[in-house]
Amino acid sequence: MIALEDSLAASFLDRLGPVIDATFGRPKAVVVISPHTPARQPLALAARQHGAVHDFGGFPRELYELRYDAPGDVPLAGRVAALIRQAGIDGGLVDAAGLDHGIWTLLRRMWPQGGVPVVPLALVPNRVPAWQWQLGAALGVLADEGVLVIGSGAFTHNLGRYPFGRDAAQESVQPDVRDWQQWITDHVMAQDWSALFDYRRQAPRAAFQHPTDEHWLPFYVAAGAGAGVGATTVPARRLHDSVDAGVLAMDSWAFGSGAEPLAEALGV
Repeated sequence: MIALEDSLAASFLDRLGPVIDATFGRPKAVVVISPHTPARQPLALAARQHGAVHDFGGFPRELYELRYDAPGDVPLAGRVAALIRQAGIDGGLVDAAGLDHGIWTLLRRMWPQGGVPVVPLALVPNRVPAWQWQLGAALGVLADEGVLVIGSGAFTHNLGRYPFGRDAAQESVQPDVRDWQQWITDHVMAQDWSALFDYRRQAPRAAFQHPTDEHWLPFYVAAGAGAGVGATTVPARRLHDSVDAGVLAMDSWAFGSGAEPLAEALGV
């Protein structure tokens, strides 16, 4: 519903695209990894043109009427696949088009007119966080080529707690959600990635925030991309934090050398 409704997170995304453009120039392309395009290997979708996939059910008709068209980038998809293989990770290309809702809802707020080429990268949901980091690290060189790597998921994602049928705006933030946000923030800023990789065991009520962790794993891909190959530390800044209906945290982070100037440009 972030594509349709106004919220703190939606307003942040509305600002984020223009601020990125003003601070660094519009990205040459974006590589986006989302939990809603899963595969057994990290596969880059090599299509010349993409459109929105409405891969959900039970939502208002207006949501299904939304469209988002964006060009693909076939040469970049090939480069992504090559970088992944060079890192010793089995991966490749697939001749397929389509932006799942974890991709198009995000990009529609950031660049509503489209125009930024997109390469979706399939998430391998049964791989551990450290592996996801290494996948992202393989893509770290793309930043120098004007390509933005985005991990799209959710900071918390337990839909069993969502107050369907009630006024979600009236729900107060649950203390355990705040505890989770603070634990992640503290450990990212401390560069304690060994603990973050072991979040399922160490973070407070982790399984309650993510009953399954596919919506959380893109975080590590983005962090690895910010660090780059061989790095053990990565500059990081939290750009946004808000909680939808008291239980779905919508925090957004930046990683890499651009994190600090982006945070400054956003005024955070």
